[in-house]
Amino acid sequence: MNAASTPEAAYDAGPFVPEDADLAGLARAAADCRGCPLHEAATRTVFGEGSPDARVVLIGEQPGDQEDRQGHPFVGPAGRELSRALEEAGIDPELAYITNAVKHFKFTVREERGKRRMHESPSLREVRACRPWLDAELSLLAPDLVVALGATAARGLLGSDFRLTRHRGELQPGNPPVLATIHPSAVLRSPDRGAMHASLVSDLTVAARTLAGT
Repeated sequence: MNAASTPEAAYDAGPFVPEDADLAGLARAAADCRGCPLHEAATRTVFGEGSPDARVVLIGEQPGDQEDRQGHPFVGPAGRELSRALEEAGIDPELAYITNAVKHFKFTVREERGKRRMHESPSLREVRACRPWLDAELSLLAPDLVVALGATAARGLLGSDFRLTRHRGELQPGNPPVLATIHPSAVLRSPDRGAMHASLVSDLTVAARTLAGT
């Protein structure tokens, strides 16, 4: 089936996810995913990375411009902000696995900005289409905790009715439990970066305490 002509309701990465693959096998298979049209404009699939023994999985929205170019998650400015916040919260990066709800960069090109590729949020259907990859990652990792970074990741995991503004920093029951917080890019966009950074660190500190208690 040609993904470009596929109606949104039929978006599904499931047929591309191999059975009984390890993380490396999943990453190789994801490079050929055609479960939705997002692969057409993106440079490459950006799969999750981190320890196969990770106790916490951090899930963002989607790769950004630098991630799409380099092929690794959270290597741009938001990634540097996340690394700083994790360190301050006391979460060892060696215990973490970082991925995204959507594995391809969705963007629009702004001619007035020198053909700069501008982030465009994935639709809920695109997030759902990519969910089989995330489910496969979580099944292999079996983490003690999942941290959703931003509203898109949070709604993808906790349902479309979940509101980050109401439940940010609260531990949501599940197997594994989920804690939703702001995306690091929100810190970079904020007129008060100091306060937003502190909010992110505060939520990640809850995550650190949860991990310490498991």
